[in-house]
Amino acid sequence: MSLILVFTVAVVFNALANILMKASAEPNVFKFGWLPEPFAGLLNPYFLAGLASFGLALIGYKFVLGKGLKLSLAYPVFTSSGFIIVLLASAYFFKERLHWVQWLGIAFILIGVWLTALQMFDLEN
Repeated sequence: MSLILVFTVAVVFNALANILMKASAEPNVFKFGWLPEPFAGLLNPYFLAGLASFGLALIGYKFVLGKGLKLSLAYPVFTSSGFIIVLLASAYFFKERLHWVQWLGIAFILIGVWLTALQMFDLEN
């Protein structure tokens, strides 16, 4: 399987996990009232799906690192790409307003990801 594909799927699962954690924390989401806070939401389906997504992201990330992907390149791309996905998903799903400064930050991050990714899959160097 392509390292780029596995890496991309891991990034998406990591971002999805964060989005699901936010969804599980929303006040109108079902919680088990008999459990004290902060444990009341631990059996929430969004929370459990978020945990599973974190696990899948971790497995994919470890796999690509084990295949020779450099940590010094993988980590910046992994975290910044996830950051962009979460920002955009927050605006779309949770109606969080993105300020123009955040849009500018996204542009800078995209430039940085692109520059970093130029060398990311050059496993020879």
